[in-house]
Amino acid sequence: MELLFLVLSSIIFFFFLLHGINHHRSQKMPPGPAGLPIIGNLLDLGPKPHESLAKLSKKHGPLMTIRLGSITSVVASTPDAAREILQRNDEACSGRIIPDAVTALANHDMAVLWIPANDDWRTIRKALNTYLTHQHKLDTLRDLRQNVVEGMLDFLNESGQKKAHVDIGKLAFAVALNQMSNTCVSQNVTSYESDDIGGFKTAVKTLMEVDGKFNIADIFPVLKPLDPQNIRRQAKAAYDWFDNVTERFICERLKHRESKLPRFGDMLDSLLDYSEANEEDFNFKHIKTLLVDLFLAGTETSSNTTEWAMTELLLNPEMFSRVREEVSTIVGEDGKIQEAKILDLPYLHAVIKETMRLHLSVPLLVPHKTETEVKLDEYVVPRNTQILVNAWAMARDPRYWEKPLVFKPERFLENEIDYKGQHFEFIPFGSGRRMCPGIPLAYRVVSLMVASFVYHYNWELPHAREEMDMNDIFGLTLIRATPLVATPIPVTQVRKA
Repeated sequence: MELLFLVLSSIIFFFFLLHGINHHRSQKMPPGPAGLPIIGNLLDLGPKPHESLAKLSKKHGPLMTIRLGSITSVVASTPDAAREILQRNDEACSGRIIPDAVTALANHDMAVLWIPANDDWRTIRKALNTYLTHQHKLDTLRDLRQNVVEGMLDFLNESGQKKAHVDIGKLAFAVALNQMSNTCVSQNVTSYESDDIGGFKTAVKTLMEVDGKFNIADIFPVLKPLDPQNIRRQAKAAYDWFDNVTERFICERLKHRESKLPRFGDMLDSLLDYSEANEEDFNFKHIKTLLVDLFLAGTETSSNTTEWAMTELLLNPEMFSRVREEVSTIVGEDGKIQEAKILDLPYLHAVIKETMRLHLSVPLLVPHKTETEVKLDEYVVPRNTQILVNAWAMARDPRYWEKPLVFKPERFLENEIDYKGQHFEFIPFGSGRRMCPGIPLAYRVVSLMVASFVYHYNWELPHAREEMDMNDIFGLTLIRATPLVATPIPVTQVRKA
């Protein structure tokens, strides 16, 4: 009897063992580097994860599994792998893993970047498309953005007269911030001097810094209650500041409307109208959270792209001259550059596209998460697996780009590759349903800044062009290691001389 029990037990054990092996094979994850106990592949990443992951993918394949602490991630490093995730399995891979720092935002479950792709998300995206990114709405609000550029030009003229150096990245950040604030609430929120009126610049920079830091609580979730690096507490202070400011904007606007005073016609007016018509689906909390999203998403990436574009143009005088010549064809008799006409300048846009290719603001797209078990090529990825898309690796892949490390805007005059998510070798804004919704506005903001910098000024560097530091630093965005500083010389002064 005991022998029979032993035989039956052995048969059952081997049955489950074989079933487990076959199940494991059917659930085969992509290959990847062997990691260390507990920390996994953390030491493989280094200070520039996008570059390290690109190198690892050459050995382990276009779809690769890595383990960071207790978090398992699948990394896509080629256009075909990205298409498999962002197009063919868009819905299944549309989830988000929310960083611990973001949970400090009071209503992070209403933030368009982090909310699941559900009915609430579709409601918010509809509001964004209708009241911010639709071409007609962008045209309606362009005078607000134009006024900001005029203020920037006044500042640069004064700086030129004083022969003062200008930090182009900081200036571009302030301009992008004021363009967003004017689009949303019809007012400037920061100055172009060192003083940060209102504290907006400080709050945005704080969140960009803490949200971009490596957070051990994200890879070992058991540590989240401890907040060991004080990151969530720092983020909470800045998010709470934003919450108070946006609430004040809304309350002041409501009083203005109750007094029957003329409408501003900006995005806040439109969002309040939308809320009144869809009160159950879109309330004041949605508006507050959306305004915070816009101030954060609409500044750092635009200013980074502008700074890198100016860096490349100052390194390549013939390209600088070609942009100026092209912009001059659409300048009015009053000397102003009209935003609407900039959209028809092919070489300017080739420069901006090439800047976004070679100097991606977000080298690793905001991480996705599998909502269900999903088959990617011959692999099966479990539900709740983090997905990383290395857009930086694709934009520099020599199989798709001739001389990929060379800044060559002409390549975008010779092909139809665009940034709108259909050409997976170039996805600076992502692709699929999680693609950045602010592309049309961001592109106009960057185009107008670069055109204005180039047309109105010559720029004197404090050093030889050959000494330009082209290194970058990885964070929430990829920024220049050394700020771009130059002295603006108004072209009118040069012509008079």
